Amino acid sequence: MRHKKSFNHLGRKAGHRRAMLANMACSLIEHKRIVTTVAKAKALRGYVEPMITRSKTDSTHSRRIVFKQLQSKDAVSELFRSVAPKVADRPGGYTRIIKTGFRQGDAAEMCLIELVDFNEVYGKEEKSSKPKTRRSRRGGGSKKSTQNKATEKAAESGSDQKDEKATETKAESKKADDKKEEKPKKEAPKSEAKDNKKDDKSSE
Repeated sequence: MRHKKSFNHLGRKAGHRRAMLANMACSLIEHKRIVTTVAKAKALRGYVEPMITRSKTDSTHSRRIVFKQLQSKDAVSELFRSVAPKVADRPGGYTRIIKTGFRQGDAAEMCLIELVDFNEVYGKEEKSSKPKTRRSRRGGGSKKSTQNKATEKAAESGSDQKDEKATETKAESKKADDKKEEKPKKEAPKSEAKDNKKDDKSSE
């Protein structure tokens, strides 16, 4: 009977269960993702995440405690060297469980358990949404070229505007000169008409 048994025994005795979880934790740390059943993945998540939290403090004491559970030097060194620096800023939740369907044969619910910070698909989406703060040599050249193109376009548009303004001012000055020239031509016949009227009066 399972009175007050809060964790899943996974159908194994204590020694077998402990050895299986340690083996799965070593595989997860080394390969960053493994395929297993949902029940085992949930048990593994509660087993491996406290180790990852302890790996943030790289000391002899924490290494010995992790080694006591994993019993694998390669897994311990991988955990403290590559995994710990990536999860340094994450306050828990280092693993992700993705359900993949049911196993053929016994219809057990299968899943993929992986370390969150080592997934390339989700990482790319997050990077594309966030603004870039780090400059690279390859990216810097393209930025400079785009900035130069933008400045050239701005300079061309400014010169075009200046040319348009100059042509407009020239056209306005020509119109003003034409108006000045047209005014005396229109007044000339009026003066001739006045002279003709004076001659008529004098003849009378």
